[in-house]
Amino acid sequence: MAVYAIGDVQGCYPELQRLLEKIRFDPAADQLWFCGDLVNRGGESLATLRLIHSLRERSIITLGNHDLSLLAIGQRREDAQQRVNPELREVLFADDAPVLLEWLRMQKLLHHDEALGWTMIHAGLAPTWTLRQAQRAAMEVERELGSARHQRLLKNMFGNRPAAWTNRLQGVERHRATINTLTRMRYCDVNGRIDFEGKDRPGTQKPGMYPWFEVPGMRKRETKIVCGHWSALGRFAGLGVYAIDTGCVWGGQLTAMRIDEEEPQYITVQAEPHRQKPKGGGD
Repeated sequence: MAVYAIGDVQGCYPELQRLLEKIRFDPAADQLWFCGDLVNRGGESLATLRLIHSLRERSIITLGNHDLSLLAIGQRREDAQQRVNPELREVLFADDAPVLLEWLRMQKLLHHDEALGWTMIHAGLAPTWTLRQAQRAAMEVERELGSARHQRLLKNMFGNRPAAWTNRLQGVERHRATINTLTRMRYCDVNGRIDFEGKDRPGTQKPGMYPWFEVPGMRKRETKIVCGHWSALGRFAGLGVYAIDTGCVWGGQLTAMRIDEEEPQYITVQAEPHRQKPKGGGD
């Protein structure tokens, strides 16, 4: 059995197909970990969701900011859904949309495998969190998403305040801070206050801001972490963190990393020729 973590797919269906072929994925034996942002911008989000849904018995997913955004849009009135981009409209108005969106809503924000010694998230962890605290915060949101209260959470999860997670937060603000940390964080200060604007590579951030995995005085976590979200960072390995969003949707690569062996192994496929980074950069 092999276990592969896969970076942000973002609707890049042909590349995902080629990547699964290249790793010789065996659904009878292998397991896939998806780091989130399955949808949006790649052009074929519906086909991507259908493929991963068909592999759901062999896949583990942590939700990304684009996935949560799709779920939130799915709660809106039909006239509002009609105003989103064509790629997401194709998902929202597909015959199997209810099945796909309910399945997506039941996915995780954090996954930890004790036997493998790996933890998967989409974006980042608060510098004050131990692994157990991060698990607890993620599970609180996962319970809300999986409950009858999910509509309220999805309606109120957007916003940059509070900018830092603290244990004093309650209700929607607590959930929003958890979601922002796990699905949007790149840079933060020593108190975990997120810089939501900073998206470029390390060295370009504002004074007092650090990549979330380099914050001075951060809590030690006895686990290796695989994540995505930060295409400008590219493939990164250091401080126990392995970042594998290699910017497929922006003309880069789609990356799989085998994590069940002593040393991680990388397998990549190049983006389709038509993909290119917009002048304004990407998220």
